[in-house]
Amino acid sequence: MKNNFVLFSIVALSISIGYLLGSEKELFIKDYQDVWRMSRLERLLTYIANDYVEKFDTDSLVGVVIEDIVDRLDPHSVYIPSSQRQMISENMQGNFYGIGVSFFMLGDTVTVISVIKDGPSEAAGLLAGDRILISNQDTLFQKNYSSNKIMSILKGEPGTPVNLKVYRKYENRIFDFDLKRGKVPLPSVNSYYMLNDSTGYLKINRFSQTTFDEFKSAIQKLQRKGMTQMILDLRGNPGGYLHPAKQICNTFLSKGQTIVITQSNMGEQEKAVAKGNGIFQDGKLIVLVDEQSASASEIVAGAIQDNDRGWIVGRRTFGKGLVQQQMPLGGGDAIRLTISKYFTPTGRSIQKPYTNGREDYYQDLNNRFENGEMADEKKIPIADSLAFKTPQGRTVYGGGGIIPDEYVSNLNTEEEEWNDLILNSPMISNFVFNELDQNRKEFSELKEEELIDLESSEILPDYEDFYEYCKANGVEFKNGEQETLKAIRANLAQQLFGENAFYQINNQDDVFMVKAMKKLDSLSN
Repeated sequence: MKNNFVLFSIVALSISIGYLLGSEKELFIKDYQDVWRMSRLERLLTYIANDYVEKFDTDSLVGVVIEDIVDRLDPHSVYIPSSQRQMISENMQGNFYGIGVSFFMLGDTVTVISVIKDGPSEAAGLLAGDRILISNQDTLFQKNYSSNKIMSILKGEPGTPVNLKVYRKYENRIFDFDLKRGKVPLPSVNSYYMLNDSTGYLKINRFSQTTFDEFKSAIQKLQRKGMTQMILDLRGNPGGYLHPAKQICNTFLSKGQTIVITQSNMGEQEKAVAKGNGIFQDGKLIVLVDEQSASASEIVAGAIQDNDRGWIVGRRTFGKGLVQQQMPLGGGDAIRLTISKYFTPTGRSIQKPYTNGREDYYQDLNNRFENGEMADEKKIPIADSLAFKTPQGRTVYGGGGIIPDEYVSNLNTEEEEWNDLILNSPMISNFVFNELDQNRKEFSELKEEELIDLESSEILPDYEDFYEYCKANGVEFKNGEQETLKAIRANLAQQLFGENAFYQINNQDDVFMVKAMKKLDSLSN
């Protein structure tokens, strides 16, 4: 579409020139104040705003032009229109202001999946399964509102009052709740718990402003429980802010060890080094990564690997070695512009090539499946010219992502990949919610520890129930029974008890976790 816009512009310009050359009328240029001091783009917009025969929203045109310009830069420089800026900012701040519920549309009704811990709704007494019918004077049911529309109604300035009219199905009653919008946390540390007497597990989903504080608090709690060795899970983590990534590296590294090197467009380099005041400098460390681990995740993995501090387990990471800075454009719009490159402590760039355009760049992950890399680490493209040595003599490679020390193959067929996608989609969480909703009182009697350790139970939905649910919704699904039941149990735990319970179940018999634990055992022998 954008290419079509550019092509149309060129054709239109050519036609215009043709008409002018064939016209007897002289083209007059109006003398707008300071017009010749403007850029060509500014002049064009001035002419359109003042002289174009039809009414035209130049702001919308500006957005199209800016986006087209930015698209010609690297794949990670992006234009952020005002409509998206708030959502992105909230995600990276680690909190927002609202009532604090996770919801989805059940038919035409806003239905609470879970109540966010420490948010206003929890304090007011809202429960999972509640239907929000009215917010202040806004009727929310039978309106077919989008999720974004619902969020815009429920979110707002801190301290502003909200009156909710809520239907609670299992009591068959309507309640009125009066609450005030407040700060709602968006945790970046999904889960942390002890795997055994000495091994702790910690999962980070992104790097936001609050990540390091969450991370430090979790480590301290695990250390009080006896943690002397750790598995840090960065799978699926797309990155975020650079600063918390540096802080986390400082937690593990000794004084003076390099964390990351950044290089500006002028070639100036800045080296970040560990201060030596980290609280986990000695314990054994495993970092889990996969093909969706990017940016700040790769900084952490690269620093750990290049300093021989721990072992990287998983699959080759995404390959993003560029640093962005968000800059305002006015009118609420912004641009996230690449301002520097980063290098791991050994001096390697792990940025994959992007000279063939954005489409080819993001096709790379599909290419990894097609060339066999996901199943066989020997298929990873490496160049001897991009080989580097760690202080202990290990060979590491630049050129496109962090290559793990211990590889976890993906041997799934295309059908199995499809089935896994379903088990990680809203399809299964919606199914579990429906099952919960039918008998919430009975499910509420389950204890978290019991559900985590549960192998089978008559109370849990079975495989055939989910198979028929998929079939009724027109989705083809055929997967192993045990894997499906584990996914059902994990989603049930998530909706009843939160993310921590979800990961404690989801990580059971996980191939990444199995390999990580074997590596820790080998390091102890």
